[in-house]
Amino acid sequence: MKKIAMTTPLVEMDGDEMTRILWKMIKDELILPFVDLKTEYYDLGLPNRDATADQVTLDAALATKKYGVGVKCATITPNAQRMEEYKLHQMWKSPNGTIRSTLDGTVFRTPITIPSIHPAVKFWKKPITIARHAYGDVYRDVEIQATEPGIAKLVFEGVSGKKEEMIVHEFKGPGVLEGMHNTDKSIRSFAHSCFQFALSLKQDIWFATKDTISKKYDGRFKAIFEEVFEAEYKDKFKEAGIEYFYTLIDDAVARVMRSEGGFIWACKNYDGDVMSDMVSTAFGSLAMMTSVLVSPDGKYEYEAAHGTVTRHYYKYLQGEETSTNPIATIFAWSGAFRKRGEMDNLPELINYADQLEGACLDTLNDGLATKDLVNLMEGITPTQLSSAQFLKAIRERLEKRLA
Repeated sequence: MKKIAMTTPLVEMDGDEMTRILWKMIKDELILPFVDLKTEYYDLGLPNRDATADQVTLDAALATKKYGVGVKCATITPNAQRMEEYKLHQMWKSPNGTIRSTLDGTVFRTPITIPSIHPAVKFWKKPITIARHAYGDVYRDVEIQATEPGIAKLVFEGVSGKKEEMIVHEFKGPGVLEGMHNTDKSIRSFAHSCFQFALSLKQDIWFATKDTISKKYDGRFKAIFEEVFEAEYKDKFKEAGIEYFYTLIDDAVARVMRSEGGFIWACKNYDGDVMSDMVSTAFGSLAMMTSVLVSPDGKYEYEAAHGTVTRHYYKYLQGEETSTNPIATIFAWSGAFRKRGEMDNLPELINYADQLEGACLDTLNDGLATKDLVNLMEGITPTQLSSAQFLKAIRERLEKRLA
C-alpha cells in the first residue's frame, strides 16, 4: 500500500510514563505503516522539560501557533513527590497550562460512545461536550500561608495612579489565603471559541458560573459572554437553529442530569476540569474522552483527556503486561490528522483519520477491549486484551477498511 502523503508537519509532543509507551506503540502499529508521517517533534517528557528549564514546552506551543495543528501525549505536572522522584531542579508548571496560555485557547472534551456501554445517567442519550476555559483562576493563583494573626488585603494599583484596597480577612490565628485573576481578553477569546465551536457542530451551548456569589469575578464572565453573543453571534445562532443559554453552575448541574445530552457545556477553568471528569466517567471512562484545544484564530492542539497512567507504568517497568486503554490517544492523532487534512486539502488524510476511528469502534463493538472497559460492556461477551493485542486488533480492522 502506498503511504498517505502529508504536506505540512504536525507538531508532535511526546509525554510521560505509560502514555509515552503507548505513543510509540500507536505510531509503530497504526500510523507509520500507513502515513508518510511529517512531524516537528518535541519531547515534553519530564526529564527533558527539566533539562531545558521547560523551554521545550514553550517552543512546542509556539510551533503549534506556527503550523496550526499539534498532537500531544499526556504529561506529568510535578508535585513534591515527583520532584524528588525525578530529581527536578524545580516544580515545573503544567505543560497543558503553558500551551493553553500561549494559544489563548479553549479546551473542548467529548466522550467517545459505543452501544455496549450505557451512560451511568439513564437520561443521557447523546454525548455532552465540556468547553473549559483554559486560562487563569486557580491555575494561575498566588497563595500565602498565614502563620500568625494579621490582616490580608487585596490591592490594585493602576498605571494612572488609581489605587483600590480591600480587606480580605483579619486573621486571629494561622490560616491560608489565595489570589486569583483573569483578563477580559482571555474571557472574550473563550466566548468566541465557544460560539464558533457551537456553530461548527450546530449544537446548543450552555454557559454556567456563580455570578450571584462572585458578583464581579464571575459576573464579568457572564457580561462578556452576553456582549460577544449579542454583537456577533445572535443572528448566526438563529439561522443555525441553535441556542445560547446562561445559568448558574448549580442549576446547570441539575439540568444536565435530567437532559438527554447533545449540547456543549461551557465552564470556567476549574469547573471544566471537574465536570469533564464527571461526564467522561459517567459515559464510561476517561480513556474514552477526546480533548482539543481551540484558539480563536483557528489553531488546534489534540490530546487525551486522561493522565499518564502511572500505576500501569510501574507494572510495565517490572515486566508485567498491561491492559491500558489507548483509544483517547489514538483519537488525538486521528483528530490532528483530520484537521491537518482539512487545512491542507488532503482528502486521503481525512479518510485515514475517519477509518482509524472507525477501526477502533469496530474493535470495541466486536467485544475486544482493554481491562477498564470489559466490566462496563453490556449485551455482548467481551474479551480482555493487553494493550499490544488491542492495537493489533485495531490494525487488522484498519487494514480492511483502507483496502
